[in-house]
Amino acid sequence: MSGHSKWSTIKRKKGAADAKRSKVFSRIIKDITIAVREGGADIDGNPRLRLAISNAKGASMPKETMQRAINKGKEKDSASFMELTYEGYLGHGIAVFVECTTDNQQRTVANVRAIFNKYSGNLGTNGSLSFMFDRKGIFSIPKGDLDNDEFEMEMIDGGAEDIELEEDFYTVTTSMEDFGTMMKKLEALGIEPENAELQRIPKETITLDTEDALKIMKVIEIFEDDDDVQNVFHTLEMTDELMEQL
Repeated sequence: MSGHSKWSTIKRKKGAADAKRSKVFSRIIKDITIAVREGGADIDGNPRLRLAISNAKGASMPKETMQRAINKGKEKDSASFMELTYEGYLGHGIAVFVECTTDNQQRTVANVRAIFNKYSGNLGTNGSLSFMFDRKGIFSIPKGDLDNDEFEMEMIDGGAEDIELEEDFYTVTTSMEDFGTMMKKLEALGIEPENAELQRIPKETITLDTEDALKIMKVIEIFEDDDDVQNVFHTLEMTDELMEQL
């Protein structure tokens, strides 16, 4: 199983637990709000909103909650939300890329810096680690009754670079440039992904023993638990032993 497939599997499993804490809902609500602010409330004419709504459905978000998020995006104070990224290193040279959505930049950078400092990490300058990651479109699609051969042919036609099947879920990877093309292909096929997003996939990873790797993953989770943090990407190799522990 490739690195991005492992990553998606972890995100999917963690998603079930996160949803209980409303963390996933919080992230998606921000996505919807910003999408409406930037492109309006017309789903057909706003690809980013269409994607956010699709992810909301995949997370089983109630329609009323989606509508409240759309309405909030129409309000003037929704403009206070901004998207920020932070980059740095944790122990053992593990690079970390943190994506945030916040209405208070000062609070967010203080929180992110505090986590790096507390766990012997270093917050770097923006852009310093971007070269270590490739931006890829990652789609998690329930297998259901899809015909494997036919599905794969359609995905390749939609720009898929990689297709993997595990635990009744397909993980389909595209280039960042083909992300929109794949969304249109899935819509044309009537297939609704459980989740679709641009992820930062590390070009190279670092393998640690399980004990040290678990310590790194604990810090990653602390980042993820911050209300302003949307996604955290890193260069830690997700070994089978680490996967079992998680």
